[in-house]
Amino acid sequence: MLKKLDKYILKKFLSTFFFSITLILMIFIVFDIKDKLPTFSTNDIPLKEIVVDYYLMFIPYYGNLFSPLFIFISVIFFTSKMAQQTEFIAILSSGTSFRRILRPYIIGAFLIAGASLVLNHFILPKAFKIKIGFEDKWINKNYTNNDHNIHMKIGPNRLLYLESYDNKINTAYKISLEEIVNNKQTYFLSADNMVWDSLHSNWLMTNVRERRIIAQDRLDTIRNQKPIYKQFNTFLPSKNMKLEFAPIDMWRDESKIETKPYFELKDYILREKLKGSSRIVLYEVELYKRSSFPFATFILTIIGVCVSSRKVRGGVGLQIALGLFLSCIYIMLMYVFTTIATTGNVMPLIGVWTPNIIFSFVALYLYKTAQK
Repeated sequence: MLKKLDKYILKKFLSTFFFSITLILMIFIVFDIKDKLPTFSTNDIPLKEIVVDYYLMFIPYYGNLFSPLFIFISVIFFTSKMAQQTEFIAILSSGTSFRRILRPYIIGAFLIAGASLVLNHFILPKAFKIKIGFEDKWINKNYTNNDHNIHMKIGPNRLLYLESYDNKINTAYKISLEEIVNNKQTYFLSADNMVWDSLHSNWLMTNVRERRIIAQDRLDTIRNQKPIYKQFNTFLPSKNMKLEFAPIDMWRDESKIETKPYFELKDYILREKLKGSSRIVLYEVELYKRSSFPFATFILTIIGVCVSSRKVRGGVGLQIALGLFLSCIYIMLMYVFTTIATTGNVMPLIGVWTPNIIFSFVALYLYKTAQK
C-alpha cells in the first residue's frame, strides 16, 4: 500500500522522467527532420508513412535507449531540489530511515525497467523491423547485398558456396553444396542458380548436377586395405530443395537480430550454433543487452538518490554535473565492454553485464555512506 511519502516521491520521479525524455525526443525529432527533409521532399514519400512507419517507431526506440540515462538525470534533478529545500531533513527527522525513503524510487525504477524489458524483448523488434523497412525503401534506396564468393556452414556437415546473391529477388547464382563426413566428401551438388520459394519455404534450383560418393562393403586389398568408393552422378533440369539457409541469412546483421523478438532470437541463435556460424557472439551480445540495459535503471536510480539526497554548498548544479559525469562513465564502460564481448575476447554474458556489476559496487558504497 502506497503511503503519502511514496506517492509524493513517485509522482515527482515519473513526471520528471517523462518530461525530460519527451523534451529530448522532441529535440531529436526536430534535428532528424532537418537532416532528412531533403530526402523526404525529393522522394515524394507519403506523409502517413513518414509519421507512422518512421517517427512512431523512432520514438519508442530512442526513448527506451536513453531511458536509464534520463532516469539518472531525473532522479538527481528532483532529489537535489528536495535536498536544497531541506525536505529530506524533515523526512529523516520524522524517524523515516534512508532505506524507507528509497522505496518509492525502487518502485518507479521497477515500473520503468519492467516496461523497458518488455519493449526490448517483444515490442521494439517489431517496431525496428518497420523502421528498417522504411529506411531501406525510401532512404537507402533498397539494401543491396554486394558480397561475392560467399562461403558458409549451414549444418554440422554441410558447406554452401554462392558466387553472388541478389537480395531484391532472393536469388543466388553459381551454387555448390558439399556434405563432409569424417573429413570425406559424401555428397556434392552444383547449380546455375536457386530462387527462394516463399510458399513452400524451400529453394528452386536450375541445372542441378549431383554426385553421391558411397563407400563399398569390400576393401581394396591392393591399396593397403582402403575402402572402395563408388560415385553416382545425376543431372536434373530443376530441383526443389530445403536447406538450413533462408533469405534472412543474407540480410544486414541489424535486420537479422534487432528485428527478432526474444523467442525468435533464441531459436535463431540455436540454429546458427548448429551451423557453426562465426557471428554467434554478435547475436548473443544483442540478446544479453536487452536485459542488462533495463537492469541498469535500478543501479543508476540508487546512485542518483545517494549522490543528490544531501544538501551541498554547490547546489543543484554541482550534483547534476556529478550525475552527468557518472552517467558518462557508465555509458563509456557499456560501449567498451560490449565491444570487447563482440570481438570475442570475453564471454558475451560477462562482457555485457560487467558495467552493471562495477556500478553495483559503486551503488552499494554510496548507499552505505549516504546513510551516515
